[in-house]
Amino acid sequence: MTILAPITRRSTLRGIVASLTTSIALTAAPFVSTNAMAQAPKEIRVDFATYNPVSLVLKERGILENALKSEGIAVRWIQSAGSNKALEFLNAGSLDFGSTAGAAALIARVNGNPIRSVYVYSRPEWTALVTAAKSGIKTVADLKGKRVAVTRGTDPHIFLVRALAEAKLTERDVRLVLLQHQDGRLALERGDVDAWAGLDPLMAAAEIETGAVLFHRKASDNTWGILNVRQEFAEKNPALVRAVLIWMLRSFFMNIPRELDEAALVDGCSRIQAFVKVILPVMWPGIITTGLFSFLLAYNDFLISSQMMNADKMTMTSALSAYMNADDDAFKLMQGVAGAVSITAPLVVLVLFFQKQLVSGLTQGAVKG
Repeated sequence: MTILAPITRRSTLRGIVASLTTSIALTAAPFVSTNAMAQAPKEIRVDFATYNPVSLVLKERGILENALKSEGIAVRWIQSAGSNKALEFLNAGSLDFGSTAGAAALIARVNGNPIRSVYVYSRPEWTALVTAAKSGIKTVADLKGKRVAVTRGTDPHIFLVRALAEAKLTERDVRLVLLQHQDGRLALERGDVDAWAGLDPLMAAAEIETGAVLFHRKASDNTWGILNVRQEFAEKNPALVRAVLIWMLRSFFMNIPRELDEAALVDGCSRIQAFVKVILPVMWPGIITTGLFSFLLAYNDFLISSQMMNADKMTMTSALSAYMNADDDAFKLMQGVAGAVSITAPLVVLVLFFQKQLVSGLTQGAVKG
């Protein structure tokens, strides 16, 4: 797999870390048969969205195309106008990887959308409630009886509902105008609505170009940016899913400022010392985040481990399922509950141990509203 980029000592060191991370992630995955690999798709469909900066970098630089070219796999990019559209495409099978807000993905799973959330690309403050400069709206309570543009099923929609609840209001107290994000901004600028549940970068552009006012912001009510994959696709192509995750991690590496490297050299560090003492600590959160999600994808795998592993070598998830389905015994229910707790215990320990690095990694690349 060849990446068309200038080769420097710094990029070489980063490449070593990326390669090591790739090896660790693939080693953690269940073994995939040669026949399964032979049935890999000829094309993967990945969305790009203004609210997912990582997808824009991957698309612009052709990173996925270069990485998968040797495998004979093409990449088709499809634009998502919002979480609702990405989830529609995933549910319809017209998209393999889709970018959404975390809350939107959770609601979709509850409603039966067969997706898996496999990567967190940012923890942004990307939504707020927006109004025109001279509207007179100052607080959420001022929205009562007003027209509010919103994209249903997205993070701005959930943000609006939570804001209304805090102001002792409900959706019935306002007049919702259901529009896609771009159309919501245009409706606000034309005066067709009084407020808009906005989304960056459209929201930031409205601030700069038209003087729009963000009258209600609350960073803690913004959910994470999540990359989702169709469950059927993930089960049939686990190695390919991990490959996409690794190249997303590479884009994280490439966005580390070059000035850090140069400052360390000015202070007397050698190239190796600069990498170990300065660059690696900055990379570490991204490595931990992607590594943990790759581990979770392998750890929770059911289809491959149950079909291709011997009974004495199954993963805990498959082994517990086989044990519970052996016969109908009421006592087994309690044992099954104990087994489920045992399955989650290693994950809890991992998250507790790496929580500082994990949270730091999730916040990298955030978009400020």
